[in-house]
Amino acid sequence: MTQIEIGRLLRAGTTGFIAGCRVSQLDAPAFGALVRAPLTDTYQVYGLIYDIHIDDDGLVRQLVTADNVSEEVLRDNRERRIVPVEMSVLAVGYEQDGKVFHLLPPRPPLSLDVIYACEPDEVKRFVTAGRFGYFRHILRASDLPIGELLAAHLQQVREQVNDPKWAEAATHELISLLRDDYPTLMSVLGALGEVISS
Repeated sequence: MTQIEIGRLLRAGTTGFIAGCRVSQLDAPAFGALVRAPLTDTYQVYGLIYDIHIDDDGLVRQLVTADNVSEEVLRDNRERRIVPVEMSVLAVGYEQDGKVFHLLPPRPPLSLDVIYACEPDEVKRFVTAGRFGYFRHILRASDLPIGELLAAHLQQVREQVNDPKWAEAATHELISLLRDDYPTLMSVLGALGEVISS
């Protein structure tokens, strides 16, 4: 199995964590992607990337206002940048002793633990364990762009797992979970409509 390292943990809590990576690693992570942080051989935490944040630094502020910045200087700043790209990850489950749970993890990853992008077989294994229990973690995070996050996640699953029945069942489950929250339901269905129609 190919493991794509996308970064290392900066800080963590029970409900999520922040990972950092170099700009040169930025092609691997994407909004809505399922990632994992293995803590031991038998325990790992799963999460969805809900934000990718690039902070500025003093040099970037100077370069933005400078005239005639050469391509070499821009490339050097992008490739050798010291300030990390930060990825915010919502914890959506964990695996312990070979069994996947759609519950909050008993303990979060530790600083500098490696974060990996999930391969298609790992995505399928996670999303098909149980009955969409991890959706509640996403729907509870009211400060996140829930509709777009779910749409990006479902698109990833659709592309990597290629199971139309799963996508249909996931949509029905979301409708059922949001039946008493009309504004959120419309937001989610609007975003899912972009993915399903493409």
